[in-house]
Amino acid sequence: MSHEPVPRKGSLPATDVQQFRAALKSVLDECDAQGRCWGDSPWGVYAFYDYDGEPIYVGQTNEKLRVRVQRHLTNQRTDAVAMRILDVFEVAEIELWPLWSLSGKPTTDAAARSQLNTVEYTAYLQAIEHSRFQAILNEKIPPVSTRGELPPSLRRPLISAEMRADRGHPDIRIARRAETISRLSAVARERGEVSEGLRRVLVIQAIRLAYLSAERLAYVTGRTRPDPAAIDTERLIGSVLSERPVLSEGPVLSERPVPAERPVPAERPEPAEDPALFDALEF
Repeated sequence: MSHEPVPRKGSLPATDVQQFRAALKSVLDECDAQGRCWGDSPWGVYAFYDYDGEPIYVGQTNEKLRVRVQRHLTNQRTDAVAMRILDVFEVAEIELWPLWSLSGKPTTDAAARSQLNTVEYTAYLQAIEHSRFQAILNEKIPPVSTRGELPPSLRRPLISAEMRADRGHPDIRIARRAETISRLSAVARERGEVSEGLRRVLVIQAIRLAYLSAERLAYVTGRTRPDPAAIDTERLIGSVLSERPVLSEGPVLSERPVPAERPVPAERPEPAEDPALFDALEF
């Protein structure tokens, strides 16, 4: 009985996925002037950008940049990806901030963790400032720290011009984003108890979908591109600069506040009957 040769695992993904992973590996393997691979820093911060160059996610790691980034974009085993908070399909660029000065520090080192938090929060604030909506898709806002200087970074594209023309087509992105929102809302519905941050991300994704759809409509109708300021993100989701303090648990309340009963208006008195009116009617 003859057997066909078993294909290599690396050849199984679709062509665009293989190209994306090859580009990611190339970025992580790129070396700086001192011969250090950018992805090999044990401590560091990273950011993802979409097809418009819009920052969409910022994270940190003390287990090696390469490992953490691949867990997001290749293995898809992080909470952000598994819960549909972050759509890998929408990631078009990556930026890395390695913290070489912390190499060799144990993960429990308080000073090292404080420095890592500072760099992450600074990168997060920068992303918020560069976002047209002043919000990105982080479920958890990084620990608030004093803003500092960002170390040298490497920013590179992860998709080719051909992939950008295909994946970046507005109609494809609109459909994909709507699907992401559907899946994310399904997570909230099925789990019931989800974080405030997840529900915040759901609103941010809806904002991104609304703007992309409006932008597409403006294009096909020959109108001016819509102003992102037309969407007041802060009024919809509140501040994204720090987590809201967790309130102590109180009595269980219903999902929606019950509106106060409106006072029943006094009945109007019936008008007095006019005998002359009945005399004028013919029966």
